[in-house]
Amino acid sequence: MNWFQWLSLIALVVCLGILFYHIIRLIQLGSPEDYAAPAGSIRDGIKYSITGAMNPKKKESAYLHLPTYTAGLIYHAGTFLTILIFLLSFFVRNFPDLLRYFMMGFLLLSGISGMGILIKRASKRIMRRLSNIDDYLSNLLVTIFQIATILYLGIEGPDAFFYYLAATLLLFYIPVGKLKHMIYFFAARYHLGWFYGSRGTWPPKSRL
Repeated sequence: MNWFQWLSLIALVVCLGILFYHIIRLIQLGSPEDYAAPAGSIRDGIKYSITGAMNPKKKESAYLHLPTYTAGLIYHAGTFLTILIFLLSFFVRNFPDLLRYFMMGFLLLSGISGMGILIKRASKRIMRRLSNIDDYLSNLLVTIFQIATILYLGIEGPDAFFYYLAATLLLFYIPVGKLKHMIYFFAARYHLGWFYGSRGTWPPKSRL
């Protein structure tokens, strides 16, 4: 392997190590402490939190902005795909052409979605006021990595250096920026389900 591949592996180990620390820390913190008598099922509340509560119709920030919500779904799916391709790149030299073209096409759509989200954040005053440098850097690094993955899949040669460099930068940044919400997302959904399930609010009661 080349030195830039080794560097990306080091970044992967560092990234996973710090994320694992965050997971252990979350486990040690445990469940929320609530002195009120339970009025519902915590288990059902947690189940609803990661299923029905994720329905766009249940989220004002989603159903009022469906194009952005859809772009976000595509963007996240593209991000997961790039991570999978990165891991496979150390074991698979060449993907079948049909699969490779499909992945390139999807990542192109994903990258465009990411750039659209970035442009919207930068162009709308209300979103600029709610954003900080971390929001822009996170979006930019992920989008660059998706573009680098397209080049990696479509071109052989020096693009590999750019690809693994982009992967290294992203992996080093994940544990220190907002991208570590890949860990805290699940903790947040768990705590929401725990609280609203205990209070008997989730899942919602059927209308008579």
